[in-house]
Amino acid sequence: MPNTRPLPLWAGRTLALVGILLVALNLRTAVAAISPIIDHIDADIPLTAIGLGIIGTVPAIAFALSAIFGAQTAKKLGLEQLLLLSIAVMTIGHVLRALADSYFILLLGTILALITSGVANVLLPPLVKRYFPDRVGLMTSLYALLLSVSSALPAAFAAPLADSAGWQFSLGIWSLLSFLSMLPWVGVLVGHRKEKALLAAVDSAPEIAATPAGLAGSVWHSRVAWTLAVVFAMSSGHFYTAAAWLPEMMTDIAGATSLEAGGMLAALSLMGVPTALVIPLLASRMKNVGLLVFVGIGFFVLGYLGLLIAPTSAPWVWAMLIGVGPLVFPLVLLLINLRSRTEAGSVALSGFVQGVGYALAAPIPLVVGVLHDVSGEWAAPLVFLLATSLAATIPALQLRKPIYVEDELAHRKSSGLFE
Repeated sequence: MPNTRPLPLWAGRTLALVGILLVALNLRTAVAAISPIIDHIDADIPLTAIGLGIIGTVPAIAFALSAIFGAQTAKKLGLEQLLLLSIAVMTIGHVLRALADSYFILLLGTILALITSGVANVLLPPLVKRYFPDRVGLMTSLYALLLSVSSALPAAFAAPLADSAGWQFSLGIWSLLSFLSMLPWVGVLVGHRKEKALLAAVDSAPEIAATPAGLAGSVWHSRVAWTLAVVFAMSSGHFYTAAAWLPEMMTDIAGATSLEAGGMLAALSLMGVPTALVIPLLASRMKNVGLLVFVGIGFFVLGYLGLLIAPTSAPWVWAMLIGVGPLVFPLVLLLINLRSRTEAGSVALSGFVQGVGYALAAPIPLVVGVLHDVSGEWAAPLVFLLATSLAATIPALQLRKPIYVEDELAHRKSSGLFE
């Protein structure tokens, strides 16, 4: 096992620290930037309910595909090289959305920005394990916190920016942030030999090239991997449903203005800040982390019931309760590293959990849109969200005991359970 004695975060890895945090600050801007300014875009590019449902589903599909293939590509190109390439394409996607004059171009830019965000999603846990094996819990807290901020920023500022400078500027401004996040990784790659020497001094985890043969394929047989993927799917599916539909839902059933609805989405996203700070640090000290999944489910249920029963009484409260539900998200990010012994295991588990998780989450925003379109109201979609949140209670029971994915797969192979 590597030496994981705590060192200062900046001990020979300052560029990696800044790079990881800046990338995390970019990973949700493309998701939350459209829904608060639908009316502005619709004035130039007609947007149907199905069209919006497709855009709401793109994040989960894009993240699923990029997660499945990103782990394999990382072994060929390297973590840092693939991350830098992804951020460059993400920047192009933001610019393309800002220049869109048709639904197709808007969708294409969204797909580019989100596929590359998905690749970065997969790379962050193993990058934390590579550069900060002694600070996994703290680094997971920090970058999960910035993921929440990344969702809240466009939710809060998209509508005011569109009002003052146009929706094109509101969508395009995020390309500047993604461009800035490239710079530390250029420095890391330029000084790669020096970085490797410094990391060797603290016994960092082995290189990706040391991946055990067949690990990426055999992880499909892992109960640990499937459990994390299902929990991840529930959390992600509900977050992206909120990003796509909450502003319109609050306008329809709570009488909110577009600015108020955007503020509610921002408040929902910001609830991830305290959970991102607390959950990884708390979970790293708990034996039964499944309890935290039940807590997250409880917040989802309270928020959805509030919108069903009394939507106008406390819409901000209901939005914030739903925003606490995704506390499961930073928990799973942490468990990707806590349930793997090696960097190779982290890469394989990260690719599987996020790939399968996002694939399972992808239909949720689309189903919500279809249910709303068919019924003409929000009761059926909210009942559907209640049911899918409660479904996570089953995998939560599987998280009672800590099991490493490498140990589980080695045991299954030695027992002849798969070849």
